[in-house]
Amino acid sequence: MFSDDELAQLRTHGVVLFAKRVIFDAQPPMSAEQVAAVQAVCAGPIPPDLLSLWRVTAGGRLDYDLHLHMNGNEESFSWNELFWNGSDTYHDLQGWIEHELQGARDAAAESAEAWDGKLTLLPFGGFDYCDRVYAVVEAGADYGHVLAWKQGLPEAWAHEMHEDGMTTVAHDLYAAFDALRLDEDPLHPAGEYFTGQALLEYLDDRHQEDGLPIELMDKVIAFYRQAMVDWHAPLADGTLGDNGPLSRIALRHAVATDDEELVAKLHAAGVSLDGPLSGSAIATDLAIGHGAHAAAAALVRAGAPVAPDALDAIDSAISPELADLLLTHGAQPSATAIAECVACGAPAAARVIAGAYAQSHDDLPAAYAAARDEMLAELESSLIEVREGRLTHYLGLAGLTRRADHLRSFSL
Repeated sequence: MFSDDELAQLRTHGVVLFAKRVIFDAQPPMSAEQVAAVQAVCAGPIPPDLLSLWRVTAGGRLDYDLHLHMNGNEESFSWNELFWNGSDTYHDLQGWIEHELQGARDAAAESAEAWDGKLTLLPFGGFDYCDRVYAVVEAGADYGHVLAWKQGLPEAWAHEMHEDGMTTVAHDLYAAFDALRLDEDPLHPAGEYFTGQALLEYLDDRHQEDGLPIELMDKVIAFYRQAMVDWHAPLADGTLGDNGPLSRIALRHAVATDDEELVAKLHAAGVSLDGPLSGSAIATDLAIGHGAHAAAAALVRAGAPVAPDALDAIDSAISPELADLLLTHGAQPSATAIAECVACGAPAAARVIAGAYAQSHDDLPAAYAAARDEMLAELESSLIEVREGRLTHYLGLAGLTRRADHLRSFSL
């Protein structure tokens, strides 16, 4: 699709193409001396495909979707960076190599085992400090495999992994790049924040500030969009239910767009509504948490499971009808759920949950008061920090104030 002149021009703007994927903010190729320095700390040869990448660019940025099964979860993995030497951020290749060497050194000392000072796993990409990509540089059946490591988060992060996880992305780097896809069309995104946003902004800046021709920019975008997955055709021909990864992408789209009709179509096509869809969250969890209430109701009516604590994750005003539907299909009433509904401005739903709670508990007033006071204390603490500029909160000052006012003014 691109002539040599076009590829050379793109490189001057920090854009290179490798394994049918777009790398932007791309660095120059890695020098032979730098490659040799990396090789010196590896237990075996650097895989040929990684060397091929480094001959094109020492590192840069990626902007694709990648979903991996880890610790029983369906994890969205952030592979946004290709590390390079000289970066003063989390992109720094040598910094991550030193980190791995120190970790191996400490582990050997703790176990009193001999260590030859060589790495068997070479870090070369990831995101920040929480997601990391490795190449296996040890002789054996796994040599050349690309692995993904993800840091576990504290228990307070609902539906996230709470222990570190590692899994195989692919048997080599080319296959790993092929696993990088676009779940949505970046030119027609389903939400305010979307995969492709960073690349499109980068290209626009290069056009506006550095003179990247609009025709060449559009050509790169067209090439980039070839990584989009297509679940529409399998849905139309009745085979989507046979493809788990595509089914999950379609189901996430239905939730993101709050599309109850699409939920019904997916169910009719045999798409499974069970199992984790995002982290450990099942489809109804995801819909409720995202405020996709029409999709949530459609999922429940289609037979999707409802978690016992589903009502504890409310983050927007739900209707009393939806609250009743969830309670009827497995959600358990709780004081936390009542307080969440009140805070979100759904007093009628709060009363539905309170009525269900009172049927099996005799401590409703005290339990609600405790949940309300705890939630109010957290909101008031956040309000202070936001006012003082020490915290940025997704609700903003006005949203935090509204929720606190709702809790103060409501009575059972």
